[in-house]
Amino acid sequence: MFSFLPTKADDIPSIWNRFENWLAKNAPHLTGTLNAPASEEDINALEKILGESLPMAYAGFLKIHNGQDRDGEGLIDAEELLRILEEWTVWKELLDKGDFNGTQAAPDAGVKASWWNVKWIPITYDGSGNHYCLDLDPATGGRRGQVIRVWHDSAERELIADSFQEWISGYVRGLERGRYVYSEDWSGIINKDDL
Repeated sequence: MFSFLPTKADDIPSIWNRFENWLAKNAPHLTGTLNAPASEEDINALEKILGESLPMAYAGFLKIHNGQDRDGEGLIDAEELLRILEEWTVWKELLDKGDFNGTQAAPDAGVKASWWNVKWIPITYDGSGNHYCLDLDPATGGRRGQVIRVWHDSAERELIADSFQEWISGYVRGLERGRYVYSEDWSGIINKDDL
């Protein structure tokens, strides 16, 4: 998990520009994994399926690059960026089948004690069922759109950042400050402390 220091968030176009500049210098082959922008129609269709509107900053992020190629190398701490609908559907089907009945999570303050919540929107995927998620249904004291960590086999539900913009801004600052490197062994960008 990447180290996150909350500071003032940067604007989304600037974040993408800096992210792509870092990729061009440190892992240029990963720039080719970025998808084309999402259209307004794409975002509306996604929101209709999710039954929730996305935070404006996140929708703006998608309008620059709609994630990366499926099964691409990890852009966010060795995790794929944005497999929203596919991963959300997997969790929703498990929830609908009752797989989480009687299961309690151990959340941080501001996060509900659900094992999974239909209003938790996965925005990364590590290949093992774990995600960073947008929390669109926070507990008392939380903020709609906060970023949380959801583990498929652990009860921890960690609050990572108060907003998507704050989270991704902090990650890009970490890239620029040399906290991350591209690792072929890890199939993506990884925190140097994890090597």
